[in-house]
Amino acid sequence: MKFNLKKSVMALTMIATGLSSQFAQADEPGTANGEWHHYTGDIKGSRYSPLDQINADNFEDLELAWSFSTKNLGTRSEYKLEVTPIMIDGMLYATAGTRRAAISLDGSTGELKWIHSMEEGLRGGMAPRQLSGRGLSYWTDGNGDDRIYYVTTGYRLIALNAHTGVPINSFGTDGNGILDLKIGAVQGNEVQIDLVTGEIGLHATPTVVGDMIIVGSAMKEGMTIDNYNNTKGLVRAFDVRTGKKVWQFDPIPRPGQFGNDTWLDNSWERNGNAGVWTQITVDEENELVFLSIESPSSDFYGGHRPGDNLFGESIVAVDLNTGAYKWHFQVVHHAIWDHDLSSAPLIMDVEIDGADRQILALPTKQAFVYVFDRVTGEPIWPIPEVAVPQGSVPGEWYSPTQPRPSDDLLYGNPELNYPDGLIDFTPEMRAQAIKNLERWVWKDGTLYNPPIAGDVNGMLGGINLGNAGGGTNWPGGAFDPETGIVYASATTGAIGGISLAPPPEGYSNVNYMSGRIGEPFRMRNAAGTGQNPDAPKEVNYPVFDGPRVAVPSLNVDGLNILKPPYGVIAAIDMKAGKVLWRVAHGETPDNVRNHPKLAGIDVARTGQRGSVGTVVTKTLLILGDPRVTNPGDRERGAMLRAYDKMTGENVGELWMPAGQSGSPMTYAIDGKQYIIVSVSGGAYAGEFRAYALPDD
Repeated sequence: MKFNLKKSVMALTMIATGLSSQFAQADEPGTANGEWHHYTGDIKGSRYSPLDQINADNFEDLELAWSFSTKNLGTRSEYKLEVTPIMIDGMLYATAGTRRAAISLDGSTGELKWIHSMEEGLRGGMAPRQLSGRGLSYWTDGNGDDRIYYVTTGYRLIALNAHTGVPINSFGTDGNGILDLKIGAVQGNEVQIDLVTGEIGLHATPTVVGDMIIVGSAMKEGMTIDNYNNTKGLVRAFDVRTGKKVWQFDPIPRPGQFGNDTWLDNSWERNGNAGVWTQITVDEENELVFLSIESPSSDFYGGHRPGDNLFGESIVAVDLNTGAYKWHFQVVHHAIWDHDLSSAPLIMDVEIDGADRQILALPTKQAFVYVFDRVTGEPIWPIPEVAVPQGSVPGEWYSPTQPRPSDDLLYGNPELNYPDGLIDFTPEMRAQAIKNLERWVWKDGTLYNPPIAGDVNGMLGGINLGNAGGGTNWPGGAFDPETGIVYASATTGAIGGISLAPPPEGYSNVNYMSGRIGEPFRMRNAAGTGQNPDAPKEVNYPVFDGPRVAVPSLNVDGLNILKPPYGVIAAIDMKAGKVLWRVAHGETPDNVRNHPKLAGIDVARTGQRGSVGTVVTKTLLILGDPRVTNPGDRERGAMLRAYDKMTGENVGELWMPAGQSGSPMTYAIDGKQYIIVSVSGGAYAGEFRAYALPDD
């Protein structure tokens, strides 16, 4: 289907005299001259800027310079704005709103300069990954051809003139600035998916390197899928000028490709997913691209895909120029816990034991940092295979071992420490926590506790801490290239029991999926599903429901069964291979502070559950609370916090009206440093907020 340029773009090109100026040269680092060229600042994933005007002494003097609400960018407001803008030559670029518009803003004032938006109809409305995504990408030839690229909800790659927002006519499938990324996406034995309803999309930003743009893929949440023969994940590089495909890497290896033999019974053919839905980073010096790969089809059950299933839940290095496989490390064999590799791999140069090393550091949902020689793939510190419990779900295939790094590199809480890790505000609460666990299988608290077939009249589930939503999720980590320290936030209060049950008759060909025998079936969808303006009011698949069945909660008097902290920010020294410090991040939640049974008890800051990213500057580590609180000494809201990079001391905080929902970044214009952060949640629609020091 062709798209009319006039219908697909709305350009508000308010160009004043002198507005256009020469963009930064293509070979400059992403954060040179106070700019921010990539989602992570640079293509190494650092989220680091050398700016130092804002420091511990003046952080609390910051004022709101401007804000931009996204609530009118779509037919309804967005309440989960996860975008990090980029900045080039004084202009900010971002995606925003439930239609995922691309916008350009003046970095000094927040004034809207142009907007591009596509009405994709059912294709966008049924997309597996909706809302505004995480942002967009930039390219320049250094001679005036300056472009913005973004992926629509319907999985099209759009190329725009960075100054006007008008599509680049020389780019794309039909030469209209639009590259149809669904063309070439397949399921089964190389069967092209439907271009409208076929399941594939992307939240992450494309990675621009040299004259190529690299794009990953994502599917629906995999807990209650209706068909394990889903779209196969793929990573492709395209010519940045024309959109012509340069190379493709298949995370599910085809016959004759390395790793295909890890799919027993020819199961590679009948399974999908294994996409790369997080950020892709690049080592230009060694010409390597690093891919963090998700689980294959069905998050918690893999009986239809026996074997280790490479490259599911693996870090993979491929050749920058050809996409050829170079090395891999599988973090989880035969994934059945939803430990998708969620973070951008961090490309670092550090001195270890007196030798200069080129390393790759990977924060994970397990809250371990996995560290490798990025050229050879060899672990910097040993990652031995350890025996793990074997499950009993009918038809499942289990790996007898899993890799486990040293506890020196553990910065979160992926295992149940029984009973010391349970709530202990009062002896009665600890006793209730122990009693609550009697209905759950926890296998001595092991990290890889297998799912069980849960039953409302028996054992309810297999305890796991943070397997899906714990540790470090999509915001990933950051690092300081001067000190070799990685910074990562982690949810440490996420606990749940993985329970499986057969799906309702006729719903799926997966034998077991998220559910519990005796409970009504409930579909699990990704955040934002159905929020696209073109989403159908009635879905075209059966939704099963039934009367609610009461299941005993793990909570104790409405409080988390785990002892705080519930969320942390940590510093991990890559020179020593050890956690340098770890502190609770986020104000104590109101339900803890105001709990009647805790009256008179001095509760230290507990931190908060939630996925938050960071920005690292010359002087500070900065990130915000993911949730709002009302502690009584300030207006209800969330705090943007500054930490001492070497000690973890909270050296400053700044009020925000809603929790941080997108990772912050920093930039400078005319000698003034700004910090910008996306906030949203609850009843507060997505908003970009830029802070700066007062002029006087």
